[in-house]
Amino acid sequence: MCGIAGLFLKSSALEPQLGVLMSTMLNVLTERGPDSAGFAIYGAGKPDQVKFTLRSSKAFDFLALAETFGGSAALYGDHSVVSVAESRAASFKAKLEALPEIVIVSVGKRIEMFKGIGLPDDVGRRFGLSGMAGTHAIGHTRMATESAVTVDGAHPFSTGADQCLVHNGSLSNHNDVRRTLIREGIKFATQNDTEVAAGYLSHKLREGAKLDEALKAALKDLDGFYNFVVGTENGFGVLRDPVSCKPAVMAETNDYVAFASEYRALAELPGIEAAHLFEPEPSRVYFWERAE
Repeated sequence: MCGIAGLFLKSSALEPQLGVLMSTMLNVLTERGPDSAGFAIYGAGKPDQVKFTLRSSKAFDFLALAETFGGSAALYGDHSVVSVAESRAASFKAKLEALPEIVIVSVGKRIEMFKGIGLPDDVGRRFGLSGMAGTHAIGHTRMATESAVTVDGAHPFSTGADQCLVHNGSLSNHNDVRRTLIREGIKFATQNDTEVAAGYLSHKLREGAKLDEALKAALKDLDGFYNFVVGTENGFGVLRDPVSCKPAVMAETNDYVAFASEYRALAELPGIEAAHLFEPEPSRVYFWERAE
């Protein structure tokens, strides 16, 4: 089941509304997956700063941790976005990896990523999604059919800098692919097949492939039925498997590109009545990118 919402803004005039629009889209898809939800927002960043979205199941002083590395922290309940100088990012990450109570949710110049158990509206309110701005966002509401209902199992998954992926469907060879990627140095936190897909793309990008090339390679190496929606620092990609049995609809205007599992999630977008509406074709990579 599950539901995907993705929005990539071509027009900077809509950037202040990104969170509101994503919240509306995601909430409409509640019935497709009411057990957990998550979203990634690509907002403002600084060239010399790296953002770490962190989570802890216990009370943790993120402000003190950030200050130790000369950084700053924004608190969102059990999540925090800590920004540190790029020159100190490696040592900060090493510190985090030595703290078992901390989960690194995402890392990058612009990405901030949040997950939680509960309905999309509840999760969005918890983290203030409607007040967030940016250039593009990806959201997911999950019906856990293959693993437990946990925050770790919620989408999106991020396995590379400024990269995230959401998935509706099932991969049949994810265990084999996981073993191969582990030998290549990719680390996994869950048994979720979606994290394997994210790790696969991260590996391809590290080898020098562009996102559209990595997605084309996925058609050969990842077996199953799926819709992938992917975010990078400046890009937004969509891929459906060759059979394309999972529902998907897209809308494109001069101001944005949107993806949803159902049309009704697009119905409140500005200018939707004049949008080019289409179902993404099987095995075709769709990719949009904004200039830096």
